[in-house]
Amino acid sequence: MDCLLKTLTKKEEIDRIIRDTIDKVLVLRFGREKDCLHLDDILNKSARDVSKFAEVALVDVDSEEVQVYVKYFDITFLPSTVFFFNAHHMKLDSGTADHTKWVGEFHEKQDLIDVVEVIFRGAMKGKMIVHCPIPQERIPKYQLLYKDM
Repeated sequence: MDCLLKTLTKKEEIDRIIRDTIDKVLVLRFGREKDCLHLDDILNKSARDVSKFAEVALVDVDSEEVQVYVKYFDITFLPSTVFFFNAHHMKLDSGTADHTKWVGEFHEKQDLIDVVEVIFRGAMKGKMIVHCPIPQERIPKYQLLYKDM
């Protein structure tokens, strides 16, 4: 591993990193370490490359203290990655029904770097939603299930 990413297990830690990450994209991976080995490897390898314009951290979804965020972002599929810029939630239009987060893994390191770069550039222009630069065939597909419908 190139570097060791922070694992957040408390709501206060998430609040603090969202509030204190200024002029950089904050990449928060929600998941479990054992289920996210490939994605965490990509995040680790990418962290240094994006360090000038992004910070990457992991959120342990099994921690009782982070459930408010798990519910708020409707983290039902793991892993899910949420992006922020200057404490604002950044959305990513990847052609899926949910623009609030990236659901699934990135196929390769460059895909993550491209997404973070597009979010950073969009945020610097005041945009709150950006178009995903990854080709459709490399965007994970999943089925949204609605309860009580």
